[in-house]
Amino acid sequence: MPVISVPQAFNEDELYVDLRPIFGRPLFLKCEGFNFAGSIKLKAATEMVEAADRDGVLTPGSVLVESSSGNLGVALSVIAASKGYRFLCVTDSRCNLSTRMLMEALGSQVHIIDEPDAAGGFLGARIDYVRALCATDERYVWLNQYSNPGNWKAHYRTTAPAIASQFPHLDVLFVGAGTTGTLMGCARYFREWHRPVRVVAVDSVGSVAFGGTPGRRMIPGLGTSMRPPLLDESFVDEVVRVEEADTIRTCHRLARRGFLFGGSTGTVVCGAMGWLARHDARDVTAVAVAPDLGERYLDTIYRHNWLQGLYGEDVLGRDELTGASRPLADAQVRGLT
Repeated sequence: MPVISVPQAFNEDELYVDLRPIFGRPLFLKCEGFNFAGSIKLKAATEMVEAADRDGVLTPGSVLVESSSGNLGVALSVIAASKGYRFLCVTDSRCNLSTRMLMEALGSQVHIIDEPDAAGGFLGARIDYVRALCATDERYVWLNQYSNPGNWKAHYRTTAPAIASQFPHLDVLFVGAGTTGTLMGCARYFREWHRPVRVVAVDSVGSVAFGGTPGRRMIPGLGTSMRPPLLDESFVDEVVRVEEADTIRTCHRLARRGFLFGGSTGTVVCGAMGWLARHDARDVTAVAVAPDLGERYLDTIYRHNWLQGLYGEDVLGRDELTGASRPLADAQVRGLT
């Protein structure tokens, strides 16, 4: 029985969902949302904070500050509360309301950027704000998840070895691309492994992480409006891109089978299923990394009004809508009471 004294000491690392019964293709989904931060970002946050502690970068008067679309902000909120540090998360208007409220419940401050930078988008605007803040007060400590090697080292040490131990005959690994910390940690590990593993990066359409044309992205998590400094494409075998509408459809399909995952996971699963459909995958051992769970997306990708306003009436058929996303006629409501 696990007994812990700090929240970052626990992470479920051996849970996988076999998606073949749902999608008809061989894919094992590694679930990274079962910890006190609710996402894979707890690993990177722990690695970066502990390194800063060891190096003397953090002192009792320090104030952690970080740019985040949500999940890393929650992870840092958990660790800051545990260690007694103050934390300011700089996010933007796409961040889910429940995520903001969760950070504040943990004692963190949240600053919301409302206007994107003309060149760097919301990410560029967030980073500019963090840099200006740090320049005004030396108490602010920016861990900088975008270039901090602890981001990828966390997954080189934990996520990738955990997958390798469960799947010694792994053929292909699907990893979502945001800061690319998870991607680069896993890719570096499997490049050194005893057998070749094809590493496929999954990105959002509209992201410029791997080049391409920038576009509107409303689901926080994967994708970026600037090239990630951690990214080394020589470790990546292939890139697949997913439209947000397809992310939403995948999330709802999973939810209809009782698996409520977040937008990042929906993107990764959709990209993986597309890749498997284009290849002979009958004897392939494939794993995808699921970064998050779905509770923080109840007011966005699982809500009908949000979907309708951004993606139109046809993003989901009536038989695809789930829960609060599916409006009921008055007669149907009377029939349920």
